[in-house]
Amino acid sequence: MTDERSSMPSEEQRSESTPSTDDRDGTGADAEAFTIADFHEASQQAGRPVLTAAAVARALEIPHEAASDRLESLADGGDLERLSVSTDPVVWYPSELEDLTDRERVVVFPKRREIVVDRPDQFTRAQLAQFAHLEDANGEQGYRYVVRPEDVWQAPHDSFEGLARTMRQALGQRSEQLEDWVESQWDRAHQFRLVTHEDGYTVLEAKRPEIMGNVARQKLDEEHVHAPISETEDWVREGAAAAIKRILYEAGYPVQDHRDLESGEALSIDLQLRLRDYQRTWVDRFAEAGEGVFVGPPGSGKTVAAMGAMAHVEGETLVLVPSRDLARQWADAIAEYTSLEPHQIGQYHGGQKNVRPVTIATYQIAGMDRHRSLFDDREWGLVIFDECQHVPSDVYRRSTHLQSRHRLGLSASPIREDDRQTEIFTLVGPPIGTDWQALFESGFVAEPELEIRYVPWGDDEQPNAYASAEGREKYRIAAKNRGKIDEVRYLLSAHPDSKALVFVDYLEQGRDLAAALDVPFLSGETPHHERRRLLEEFRRNERDLLVVSRVGDEGIDLPTADLAIIASGLGGSRRQGTQRAGRTMRPAGGALVYVLATRGTREEDFARRQLQHLGRKGMTVREKTIERESETED
Repeated sequence: MTDERSSMPSEEQRSESTPSTDDRDGTGADAEAFTIADFHEASQQAGRPVLTAAAVARALEIPHEAASDRLESLADGGDLERLSVSTDPVVWYPSELEDLTDRERVVVFPKRREIVVDRPDQFTRAQLAQFAHLEDANGEQGYRYVVRPEDVWQAPHDSFEGLARTMRQALGQRSEQLEDWVESQWDRAHQFRLVTHEDGYTVLEAKRPEIMGNVARQKLDEEHVHAPISETEDWVREGAAAAIKRILYEAGYPVQDHRDLESGEALSIDLQLRLRDYQRTWVDRFAEAGEGVFVGPPGSGKTVAAMGAMAHVEGETLVLVPSRDLARQWADAIAEYTSLEPHQIGQYHGGQKNVRPVTIATYQIAGMDRHRSLFDDREWGLVIFDECQHVPSDVYRRSTHLQSRHRLGLSASPIREDDRQTEIFTLVGPPIGTDWQALFESGFVAEPELEIRYVPWGDDEQPNAYASAEGREKYRIAAKNRGKIDEVRYLLSAHPDSKALVFVDYLEQGRDLAAALDVPFLSGETPHHERRRLLEEFRRNERDLLVVSRVGDEGIDLPTADLAIIASGLGGSRRQGTQRAGRTMRPAGGALVYVLATRGTREEDFARRQLQHLGRKGMTVREKTIERESETED
């Protein structure tokens, strides 16, 4: 890659060799100064790599005859190739396109703030991840990154100059238009900060008086601040810091949190296993920022990385989880993988209530008034929010009022159907580690094969009911299509040696499937001790099939499987699809995920839409239509 990029002209070289617009009006000696860089400039403006002479003339604002002469000159020098086509006498394209199958190529579209990369190497991917979001990934056609404001706001750099160097290393060139926009966003991210006054209260500081007056004092009211202290300082009301951060974030001005929060009692923690390289990168970025959200597919080891963050902080830690089952699993994992003794680890939920140096509590308990004082009174060095996509909800967000020097979230998919996902990053911290495809390619997590299967109705009664139903009832009838029982049987028989999980959204459907397959049905109604027994049997390979309700999405830590069949449940949320597909992600093996949708119903559209974002993360999604007697490919 270094050799390829060293041949590209620098910005200074281009300014010396490229004629000004005023000179591009004829066919004189300036044709010799026309370079492949000018062709690339025209290509970026046109948005395609293959151009006609007319397109070059329009893009560079020169006569058609001059464009033709210059293209001929580049072709004679070997930089361009000609191709005659029926729609135009000649089209032109860079010679380097002929061997792109073996090379990395980066194309920047600054107006759209998009970066398209074909066959990026590991270095380029790592650099891009620092300031851009992987929007689409396809091993055959390349990768599309989008530079969003929040990507710039959370970039792990102390100065814009450092960020600009990373951008140029990743792009192999300098894009002035993109850099100007990134610099404007970097400046926005450093306009406000929260600090602790010498008398102990919190102050909101602005970089300039006009930004305080035109933004903060227009957006905030007496609910958030007491009174101005100076032209650039406001006295913050106790407990209003989180709301201020959210409001200003939504206004486009993220707030830097520099408060002197208590670190709590020191707690020596050693991690007793070696972090993978990407997990170490996550922990390093968290250590630099003091907060963040680890975003990675199920099976990527977010919990282990969180324990790495605990070892870095070395302070008393509160872990918040959605259910008591996860609390127990966290406690077991911390005891197994760290130097902490069992008496230093407590659980606080409906089953037991012990506050220890490391305490795992449920969100519901931590948010209740009668319990909150127990958590408020203790000075935590770190608060971990597991499954933090729930944090913006009214029930869970009360737990974010707990203050600590460090805050860490964990999520496989921090997206919400109510579009409140930006609140996750204002209440907890910026996203860290969002490139799923990199983990697939490195072999740390196996990419499952994902297939949507369109299943016919199992009888004539249900389609008649579907036709007369309205609204959500239509989806419910399609989801519970009895024809799916035969399809589940077929898939299980096609993979007789696989450990399988079958997911359902409806208890009645789960009971019917479990009875038909003669296996247990694990749901919210299953007693906790029975859940633990069934899951342990599955983990120990004493059981190779379970039917699981929504309780398996996030409330418990399901073991990984070779095969996942989603009989119903993708009409709920994109996150649910991510969680269920993720149950087959593990370090090795060829995992399979089948999604069943009733043919010709709304469930077809739900399935396609809810799995689109998994395709954008790099998974391959296939589709197949099932006939009653045989299968035919779409």
